Amino acid sequence: MLKFLRSLLLVLAIVPAAVLLAPAAAAEPVQIDGAGATFPYPIYSKWFSEYNKLHPDIRINYQSIGSGGGIRQLTNQTVFFGATDGPMTVEQLQAAAGRVLHFPTVLGAVVPIYNLEGIEAELKFSGPVLADIFLGKITKWNDPALAKDNPGVNLPGSDITVVHRADGSGTSYIFCDYLSKVSPEYKTKVGVATSVNWPAGIGGKGNEGVAGLVKQSPGSIGYVELIYALQNKIAYGAVKSFDGEFVRASIDSVSAAAAAAAKQMPPDFRVSITNAPGPNVYPISSFTWILLYESAKDKHRSRLMVDFMKWAIRDGQKFAGELGYAPLPDAVVGLEEAALKKIKAE
Repeated sequence: MLKFLRSLLLVLAIVPAAVLLAPAAAAEPVQIDGAGATFPYPIYSKWFSEYNKLHPDIRINYQSIGSGGGIRQLTNQTVFFGATDGPMTVEQLQAAAGRVLHFPTVLGAVVPIYNLEGIEAELKFSGPVLADIFLGKITKWNDPALAKDNPGVNLPGSDITVVHRADGSGTSYIFCDYLSKVSPEYKTKVGVATSVNWPAGIGGKGNEGVAGLVKQSPGSIGYVELIYALQNKIAYGAVKSFDGEFVRASIDSVSAAAAAAAKQMPPDFRVSITNAPGPNVYPISSFTWILLYESAKDKHRSRLMVDFMKWAIRDGQKFAGELGYAPLPDAVVGLEEAALKKIKAE
């Protein structure tokens, strides 16, 4: 026994103290790449930053390239997750490398923005009038149909310059989804998709591009997610709701649009809430989605994204209001938590 203790002391004497006292190895940093919609980019940036503060070893990198690009890159598996404001079509889902699941993150509003010098009154737009403007049928600001929506406003006789998205866009999908519901002609001639053939106007890339073009082009009209109008200090109009009242986009009016949808949410979360009925409902409202493969090859990143999503749909919702988004209804959060269990992360 004495001989054993002497041997042990000898071993301890020659082992460097630094080895004995070495801390546990730090977790290996992980980067998760995603791409897609510009609509939720402001809140996604906030979320990824806040989540990184809680988990310094996890960095979520997001490219704001438009919903069409996000779906394409997810399909080609050049990113780990996608993001879109327009649900993937059946054809797009079938083209993907595996089953793709949609997870609503927040709600937002698409607003008609305009640059009309000398007009301080907030303009009002009915759906059919907006449709005719983007069809190229209404070309002057003092058109009788526009004047009817805005009694008492001295609208100029100048030309209307239409600005639309040049890239595949979920914001366009939401806008076209609404216009197709209120204008049969628009539905026939333009339709609903992230990329459409615009009958009139000039294109800008991203919500940022459309906002920039409208801001620098007197007499122009376009459409962007609400936060881009607020950040760029661009005038935006109220839109006539299903119930016939002109409603301005706000957290409350977008939440009102989501209330009915939450009660009838389909299992795959692919739902449209544009032109929803009810009082104080803003008619161009929508969920926005993060897209994840149900069974990705990289189970570790799948597990990390599930953990992030659980944080985002609960704790992350507190950041929505300050950025112009409406938080998810509690009923939807509960459904999503159950759906996240479908992700194969083991």
